[in-house]
Amino acid sequence: MQTVSEHDVIVVGAGPGGATTATALAQRGHDVLLIDRHTFPRDKVCGDAISQGCIQIMNDLGMAGKVKAAVARGEFHRLDGMRLVGPSGHVLHSEFQHGAGGVESYVSPRVYFDALIQQQAVESGAGFLQAEVKEPLLEDGRVAGVVARANGEWQAYRSRVVVGADGVTSTIMRHLRPEGGQHSDKHRAVALRAYIEGMEIYPHEVEFFLYDEILPGYAWIFPAGDHVANIGLGMRLDKFRGLKRNLKKMLQDFLAMPDLRARLPNSHALRDVAVWQLNFGSQKHLRHAYDGALLVGDAAGLINPLTGGGIHNALISGCLAAETIDEALRVNNTTREGLAIYEQRCDEAMGPEMRKSFLYQRVLLNYPRVVDFLIRYMGRHGGVAQSFLSKL
Repeated sequence: MQTVSEHDVIVVGAGPGGATTATALAQRGHDVLLIDRHTFPRDKVCGDAISQGCIQIMNDLGMAGKVKAAVARGEFHRLDGMRLVGPSGHVLHSEFQHGAGGVESYVSPRVYFDALIQQQAVESGAGFLQAEVKEPLLEDGRVAGVVARANGEWQAYRSRVVVGADGVTSTIMRHLRPEGGQHSDKHRAVALRAYIEGMEIYPHEVEFFLYDEILPGYAWIFPAGDHVANIGLGMRLDKFRGLKRNLKKMLQDFLAMPDLRARLPNSHALRDVAVWQLNFGSQKHLRHAYDGALLVGDAAGLINPLTGGGIHNALISGCLAAETIDEALRVNNTTREGLAIYEQRCDEAMGPEMRKSFLYQRVLLNYPRVVDFLIRYMGRHGGVAQSFLSKL
């Protein structure tokens, strides 16, 4: 097979995790090729909530001006607070505290958010290629690049390291992780997202609904503008399979609740309805580092098991992957042993929060009234509330 080009690093997937990895590596002076099967901007199914932690990382990578401009264009909708509704209907209201330097949280449709980081990667010096990646290029058991189709032709693109950042159905992950080493349904979720216009929303506040029919999971309403909201729900996959229910019907049932129905106009329509799956970061002993390759973001399975949020962890993992790859390239050791420190760094940065969130998820499943107690009597300082607040 013809080799088209050779690089220090090839990043497969130009979403938040991949673009962050490419940006950080390019800024360190490495030759990076960023590959995605789509051109940008493009939509991505998501709840669209962007935490303060995400914005801080973006600012650290030189995107403060881009974020400010996106806010001015109305592409980033500021968040000032959160409403968490417990199983009995009790509401916890909490105002967000601004981060260092006035960093705020936002809702931003992924068609805008992802394009912003992808643009930063290119402006930082990464090359971008629209192509379909078929599989990693393997030589003597190690990853030496990828096989991809661009302009209708399958060709080889070689690199010293490949980063799999191509989402929950990652081609790179599926070829490197054996089937028995992938996520079980207990550590996965299924979710549905839609946009709704004309609904009465709480300005600049996100809403989470924890009610019996959807536990362990939640429904949400995230304002994406003055008159439009991202609305949806998600549930742990094993419990959803057992219920044998339809997500679209579950969303209609949610909107039919008296408190929600009163906030809807006489006629309303949902648009851009889409379903997707999520892999939690709570499953133990999953590998993210291989000979010549790392997995980041959703491809690694780093989604918070309580909130379903994955963007912040994708950016964190992208930064950690870039740090690890930079060190490995400088000492010319891109073997599994040379890259394995990445797994330790991910666990130190995200593991405690993942384990705590999975514990709260189990409480939601087995003891929903305990959640009511935590929300009612412990307020914003309760663990469940803090787990949501930490990502927004």
